[in-house]
Amino acid sequence: MSLTFPTREEIARLSARMLLEIRAVDFNAAQPFTYASGLKGPTYVDCRRIISFPRVRATLLDFMAATVMRDAGFEAFDNVAGGETAGIPFAAMMAERLALPMTYVRKKPKGYGRNARIEGVMHEGQRVLLVEDLTTDGGSKLSFVDAIRETGAACAHTAVIFYYGIFPETTQRLADHGVSLHHLCTWWDVLAEARAQSAFDEATLAEVEAFLNDPRGWQAANG
Repeated sequence: MSLTFPTREEIARLSARMLLEIRAVDFNAAQPFTYASGLKGPTYVDCRRIISFPRVRATLLDFMAATVMRDAGFEAFDNVAGGETAGIPFAAMMAERLALPMTYVRKKPKGYGRNARIEGVMHEGQRVLLVEDLTTDGGSKLSFVDAIRETGAACAHTAVIFYYGIFPETTQRLADHGVSLHHLCTWWDVLAEARAQSAFDEATLAEVEAFLNDPRGWQAANG
């Protein structure tokens, strides 16, 4: 395990740059993206693309390992769990970096056999790091955390590559559930890097900034 510890600012800048380069994030104000909720917005993120870019995925997972060890501790965990499905490859890579067992958590019991939500070996008393690709408002993390805790293991930390950073209630929602969030970059970091690169025209960047400052208001005004 060979890791360096760049500043948080450098990790955020470089992470945003990589996500822009592989088009895991995108901006389009003229033809907004439609989200799973049915609402629209000028920003798009698909962290699943990361697994197809070896240099990017290796660097981002090095950054995640460095961030978690710096923030939570070097001997803070006994197990790394991925959330089904997007979190599974990132949890596997993170477990390799931390030299820990890897498990994953199903969104719901599989409905046959042991009817398990936890796949792999997780023991009572283990300290588990939940790894996911991203978080919006933190809601999906709570179900995974509860499934981990039902085994008798502890889960007080979750790590993601990308955190929206535009819904102020997210970190408090997780904190109220006893969970700390660790992330590499946010939409604000992507916007700053897109501006630095002149990756989009200024009208698009201005519209994205308006959305990030008031996503619900922007959606109400733009259908």
